[in-house]
Amino acid sequence: MFIPDLINSNDGPFISVEFLPPRREAEWEGFQTAVEKIKAIQPLFAAVTCGAGGSGSLGTLKASRNLAEEHGFNVMPHVACVHSKLESLKQQLDDIKACGIRNVLAVRGDYPEGVESAPEGLRYASDLVQRINELAPDLAVGVAAYPDGHPESRSIIEDIEFLKLKLDAGAAFGVTQLFFDNRRYFDMVDRLAAMGCHKPIIPSVLPVRTLGQIKRVTQLCDAPVPGNTLAAIENAHAKGGNDAVMELGIQLAADQIADLIKNGAHGVHIYPFNRADMCVDILERAGLM
Repeated sequence: MFIPDLINSNDGPFISVEFLPPRREAEWEGFQTAVEKIKAIQPLFAAVTCGAGGSGSLGTLKASRNLAEEHGFNVMPHVACVHSKLESLKQQLDDIKACGIRNVLAVRGDYPEGVESAPEGLRYASDLVQRINELAPDLAVGVAAYPDGHPESRSIIEDIEFLKLKLDAGAAFGVTQLFFDNRRYFDMVDRLAAMGCHKPIIPSVLPVRTLGQIKRVTQLCDAPVPGNTLAAIENAHAKGGNDAVMELGIQLAADQIADLIKNGAHGVHIYPFNRADMCVDILERAGLM
């Protein structure tokens, strides 16, 4: 079922989750354990990344097939420009559809080591959206949105214009990059609406687990952390180490999710990074379980 249709038919706020595909065979058992636990929160759909830092897309298909066929999730694999070639894109999409999957997220992706540009004809996510719509019109295509602006954009306004370009190119919905200031998300949605675009944009929340994690992830994504939030995380780490940071991270995520829903978001996408133990606690504190 298409994600926009799932959203429209869902009663009340929804939760979706993002999985990292296992990189090694030895990680599959832990992946399956996390999947079974995350089933308890009944996510509307599950996204599967191509791996941080451009690590590849083969594991994305394997994990997506497992989630769809073995566990019954509505699945949205990432399809990245940097992992695709025009001549093989149709086969990639056919393989996805053969798993019963009807949603994909079209992204440019992180460049693998030694690669500095995407293939000709797929330089931008908007190019990929158009190609997918041509080759697989029976798929719903989502795109990435950046409440804090993409690091390569010159301004927030320019970045929102690029987001609208992707949506106008045929994307049916958006899923945001992680962010910490909810005002940025609602400002983006309001600006899109003023431009005549009312397609769903799903906000994403990252539960903070460790001080090192938040520094690595935000550096990779170039996502700013508000000074008071970072100070609270550093203070928790100084007083109680990673256990205290995780406790604070759970509460911060719960508060952010509750505020998003209270102010009009139809649902929230969570990045648990395959750590199922945090999800239930966060949603209980947010009042969604």
